[in-house]
Amino acid sequence: MGYTYIVRSENRVLVNGELVLTNQQVVDAMNFANDALRSLDEQTRAFDINIFEALGMRNLSGIVGEYLGKSLQRFSNGKLHSNLHQDGYPDLLLTNNEERRSYFESLYTVVNGKKYPRDKALFSPYLYGGVEVKATCGSTPPANKVPKPLIGEQRISLVTSFDWKAHHRETNHLISILWDFINEVPTIVASFYRDDLTIDDWGKIVQPKEDGGRTTSVSIMTGAGVSKMCTGWIAVIDDEKYISALSHKKWIGYRVR
Repeated sequence: MGYTYIVRSENRVLVNGELVLTNQQVVDAMNFANDALRSLDEQTRAFDINIFEALGMRNLSGIVGEYLGKSLQRFSNGKLHSNLHQDGYPDLLLTNNEERRSYFESLYTVVNGKKYPRDKALFSPYLYGGVEVKATCGSTPPANKVPKPLIGEQRISLVTSFDWKAHHRETNHLISILWDFINEVPTIVASFYRDDLTIDDWGKIVQPKEDGGRTTSVSIMTGAGVSKMCTGWIAVIDDEKYISALSHKKWIGYRVR
């Protein structure tokens, strides 16, 4: 069961002026990822497990982003391939011509059908670049003001802000998504793309605490960066709640329909 999205007319996902994904391919990938998440829910509930509660909110955005990344590779017609190193950059590597594809294939060995990367340095950063993918479900008011929505409860009516996080301030060529719970399942409700992000669109890097509070360094996109991303919207789910919310001036700034 695919969702209906309002799709922007002009294609957005270009890297160095080359079209890598059409807007429709992005939407197809979004629905494929949504279907995969719904299937995961159905399969685990058969064992009396709520997989999303088990994962917790801290992990869910990463999972949704991973599902979309794999789906984007699937619908890219060979132009993108998932980074073979879990800490590599970017998430999706450009393999959109013979030279880049041959180079990518030289970076790994295949054993029993599995691709083993030769060296992390070859994948972070990848020579020809590509597309980064990041997900968020937004922030809601403090619990002392409004009870926090439970995992599985739709959040959009409570979301006051959203942003995306990166490990460094050079992150660019970014497909970012907003997701929410629909029928208790994480569902991608909007996608955005910019190929002109700068260091100023990312906040000062927060280093890990010595007591182990945060495990990796992180930079949070600024409010101006979020507005910039939102003006590069690709698709918004055809649902009044999301169309209205995203029309706020600090986000898309107008109704997409």
